[in-house]
Amino acid sequence: MKANVTRRNFLAAAGTAALAASANTAHAADAGGEKTLRILGIACSPRQGMSTAKAVQAALDAAKAVNPRITVELIDLGGLSIAGWSPKPVPDAFDAILPKLRDPQLGGLIIGSPSYFRSLSALCKAFIERCMPLREGSMPLADKPVGALAVAGNRNGGQELVVQQILTAMLSYGMLPVGGKSPAMLGGTLWNTKDDVSQDETGIQSAKLLGTHVAEVALKLC
Repeated sequence: MKANVTRRNFLAAAGTAALAASANTAHAADAGGEKTLRILGIACSPRQGMSTAKAVQAALDAAKAVNPRITVELIDLGGLSIAGWSPKPVPDAFDAILPKLRDPQLGGLIIGSPSYFRSLSALCKAFIERCMPLREGSMPLADKPVGALAVAGNRNGGQELVVQQILTAMLSYGMLPVGGKSPAMLGGTLWNTKDDVSQDETGIQSAKLLGTHVAEVALKLC
């Protein structure tokens, strides 16, 4: 319990610092007549820093390369405790993430999940459910692009099903589903071989195409 509380405190402090940095960057950009847009990547694997996080990072790197106005941040949920939705949710690691989703500079999301039994991970489902407060009031995620990618243990391991599940769920928040460019029209679909997606050139390319398209759409909508 003590370790979990310590990590929550750390995440809260990190979230505050990130928002402050984002505000400073945004101020500088606004002074130049351009609005800074932040693309958040959410890696929803319980295994911190592994193949799903690396796939999401590849998409973020591609998004950042689109335009200097684009900034990116990876939020790796691996190792964090996040419960599903409840009318009275118990405080957990999601509390530090929610302010980042409400940030006015948020331009879009890229959500990645491993494919478990041809479905999204429990952690990914919990994350999506806990975004429930974002359906209230002005719905801060509405009309912003969201892309999805999935990683599986073989080429046809349910990746496209997982991508569809994520995008369908995010429609509940008014987000605009965005796929990659051809041939990754649906999103990123990666093959994890021995905990390494870097050898899957086709999959990595699909992640990059996804990141590029999410950034391009965010710029058009801002």
